[in-house]
Amino acid sequence: MDVTPEPVLLPEPKRLGALARLAPEPMKVILNWGRRYSLWVFNFGLACCAIEFIAASMARHDFIRLGVIPFAPGPRQADLMVVSGTVTDKMAPAVKRLYEQMPEPKYVISFGACSNCGGPYWDSYSVTKGVDQIIPVDVYVPGCPPRPEALLQGILKLQEKIARESLGERYGTGAARPSTAALQSDLVRPPAASQSPDTGAPEEGR
Repeated sequence: MDVTPEPVLLPEPKRLGALARLAPEPMKVILNWGRRYSLWVFNFGLACCAIEFIAASMARHDFIRLGVIPFAPGPRQADLMVVSGTVTDKMAPAVKRLYEQMPEPKYVISFGACSNCGGPYWDSYSVTKGVDQIIPVDVYVPGCPPRPEALLQGILKLQEKIARESLGERYGTGAARPSTAALQSDLVRPPAASQSPDTGAPEEGR
């Protein structure tokens, strides 16, 4: 007696946020494919790990063949920030400020033990215990310092993550938008109005 197998119900395909009614599922694959192979890198080199990053970008290892373009002109033209080296409490505001200037979607690779958790200087009074305390990190590359091959593997892991990415989940179209105050950084405050040394009142414009 022939037994007809029951049909397998496939999950509802994920869509692209606001374009859910217009963009089919293959569009997500095309966008993610283009994004994963055109990563402009902003190297935030802080210590010896930055030398290994430079070695990975040179002719011997040549991570440009993976679709990674090193040395973006600035954070506003970058897709990927590679933090390599010891992040100190004094440098942490600069790391956060430059990360905020990068356009979405943006990604971060923490390269080396110092960037991951503070490394051999984790007990120092002036060292941040990992760059993930100030900005979100997508891939961690261990080592002190890591070999250039480790950075290549970290890039491949990031590209695999981008290939599975859904912009609808990443940006949450149904979630409430943050307020303007929440988006403003409190790292640099505007200077207070200058006051007259005699009366304490604001000085008149001259």
